[in-house]
Amino acid sequence: MQVKELKNEGLSYELEVKVGKDELEKQTDDRLKEYAKTLKVPGFRPGKVPLNVVKQRYGRSVMGEVLEKTVNDTSLKAMEEKGLKPATQPKIEVKDYDEGKDLVYTMAVEVIPKIDIMDLKTIKLEKPVCEPTDEAVQEALDNIAQHNRATQPVETKRATKEGDVVKMDFHGRTADDNVAHEGMHAHGHQLELGSGQFIPGFEEQLIGKKAGDDVEVTVDFPKEYHASELAGRQAIFDVKIHEILEYTDSKLDDEFAKKLGLDSLDALKDAIKTQIQSEYDNLSKMKLKRALLDILDTEHDSEVPAGMKEMELGNIKQQISIENPEQVKDGELKLSDEEAEELEAIAERRVKLGILLSEIGSTNNIQVSDQEIQRAVIQEAQKYPGQEAQVFEYYKSNRNALDALRAPVFEDKVIDFITDLADVKEKKVSLEELTKEDEESYLSQKSDSKKKSSSKKSSSGSTAKKSSSKKSTTTKKSTAKKGSSSAAKSSTAKKKTAESSK
Repeated sequence: MQVKELKNEGLSYELEVKVGKDELEKQTDDRLKEYAKTLKVPGFRPGKVPLNVVKQRYGRSVMGEVLEKTVNDTSLKAMEEKGLKPATQPKIEVKDYDEGKDLVYTMAVEVIPKIDIMDLKTIKLEKPVCEPTDEAVQEALDNIAQHNRATQPVETKRATKEGDVVKMDFHGRTADDNVAHEGMHAHGHQLELGSGQFIPGFEEQLIGKKAGDDVEVTVDFPKEYHASELAGRQAIFDVKIHEILEYTDSKLDDEFAKKLGLDSLDALKDAIKTQIQSEYDNLSKMKLKRALLDILDTEHDSEVPAGMKEMELGNIKQQISIENPEQVKDGELKLSDEEAEELEAIAERRVKLGILLSEIGSTNNIQVSDQEIQRAVIQEAQKYPGQEAQVFEYYKSNRNALDALRAPVFEDKVIDFITDLADVKEKKVSLEELTKEDEESYLSQKSDSKKKSSSKKSSSGSTAKKSSSKKSTTTKKSTAKKGSSSAAKSSTAKKKTAESSK
């Protein structure tokens, strides 16, 4: 094998690889001999077919196999010889290949940049810490009580009002064709009026009715409704109200706690406080991680492979398109010039940090064990009650999905490794400070960081990330929610989506 360097510009390389005809002929003959062992040809005993006959019948297809294997093997070897670590799949172009000729192909490849890692022990970080207040615990306790209220039949023959629970049967059909669809009927269903569990307009038409009433409810399904056969269509529901129920306030005492599986009210409060503290700790860890990533980004200036950046940008846009479908026009996500520039900067940051963390992990022999992957799979399966077996089977048979689970586990281990080396000081903050969001655009942060870096290397400037919830919902029963998706349209919302992992 001969390797010639045709191009060396930044992270872009192009190599020409030549494999001699003698080596190719040997591989082809060896493969044909393997075919001959099991080949059945009229007039010849099994395994006794002459090589020239096998070659006449299967020579061209075997040459294709040999070409593929040779290119795969020699391209890897050529990159190893040159000390190149490919960032994306190399682009191969066969220039010459035929029977009795050398194989000549070119390989264009982008490589992972070499990064000089800073002294991680010089990193200084401030970790915000927060403790739950008595007010926060009481608020969470009140929420639990609210969602665990009992109901009792209304004793008077009054009409329904908002906040009542009606026990009903309903049978629905689409108005334009009078056809019933799956999920449009139920018997003995209990619905809290005003809860927003059903599509808009349904619950309102049951207010002011009495037990025993038959009500025809007409509603329009939202255009973005999850069932496409119903989206945007009008429907009619025949409703029979059997009973009207009203909530009774829960008494917060030991008996209430015991219904939720705890020994006493104090034990319930302790459980709530523990969960709130866990949520605060997760927020604190997220902000510490973000501050660390900001420092790593500022202190390491390196080019990123264009191909990796383009793929990451595509992933970001796809995620935003899914979460913000109203921003997609003619199959394309519509962005302002400022938004497009910011997403491109975020994609570059994510690729850069991914390469950096990978290098730190590799240099320090940080690995993800089988047990850690197993725990990650179990945690993922727990998100789908009743479908655990299917989740396990999915990851067992899908290597790419397993690798997708491995990546965040590896990243967290590298982050923990760095923070153990860094100088981390805790700072007590309020809940408001802990959950405060920095609305400044990433481009502005990046510009400011460069200005600071040019005069003095800075190791400060955390950008806060907000938890999806401030309050504990420990042991509370879930309540039904309507399936709507409020799409954020601002640049800030897009940035939060794009930066979810970095």
